[in-house]
Amino acid sequence: MIDILLTAFLLSVVLVGIHSFYGLEIIKRGIIFTDLAIGQAAALGAAASLFFLDGAYLYPVSLFFALSAGLAIALGSRRSQHLEAFIGLMYAFSLSAVYILLSRSPHGMEEFQRLMASDILFTPLREVLVTALIYSGIGLFLFLFYRKARGFARDAIFFVTFAVTVTSSVRLAGVLIVFALLVSPALIAGMTKKGNALVRAWTIGTAVNIAAIAASYEFDLPTGYTLVCAHAFLALCVSLIVKR
Repeated sequence: MIDILLTAFLLSVVLVGIHSFYGLEIIKRGIIFTDLAIGQAAALGAAASLFFLDGAYLYPVSLFFALSAGLAIALGSRRSQHLEAFIGLMYAFSLSAVYILLSRSPHGMEEFQRLMASDILFTPLREVLVTALIYSGIGLFLFLFYRKARGFARDAIFFVTFAVTVTSSVRLAGVLIVFALLVSPALIAGMTKKGNALVRAWTIGTAVNIAAIAASYEFDLPTGYTLVCAHAFLALCVSLIVKR
């Protein structure tokens, strides 16, 4: 039991660590649904790989779709007057296309559920460690180059690294878990003004992860959806209680 819970907890900590930064940034930019759109584009890449290539090259195909979505949003942020509508339509297109592709597969609904919210209790430890190394590299790259960049270069760095991050996250956890970990801790941290916002987001996200994973194991609930439900419920409650 301890091994299963520890792996799931380590993965959730790795995910909340990098996504808290991106969450604070997208809330600051006012483009909340960026994660859903890019995550769903990565899921579309995975579905395309499963449908056309029998699952071969799943990661590079997913990454290509996510990078394409990230670059499109970066370009749209410069050219479109209605960026949120653009992002929302991108999400709707990707979600519908995933369903169409997987509807032709005998195990399509199982794959669809996994792409939405995976059961992270059974993620191999090796996958968690590889993901941690990838995110550490992305974090170092952002530290060295992101804050110095300006204009379109800054947007491109943000959305491209975000796409790489989300591709790895969706493959392991699913679109909804990634969205919940990205938005909920950052939103709550932004409403509580004391201390460093990033540290607050990390602390909040980690605490909710521990509670949700333990509850899912104790009551035999689907871990992925329990995480999403816990994060969303807490963020909604705090939003109603805390004054602007």
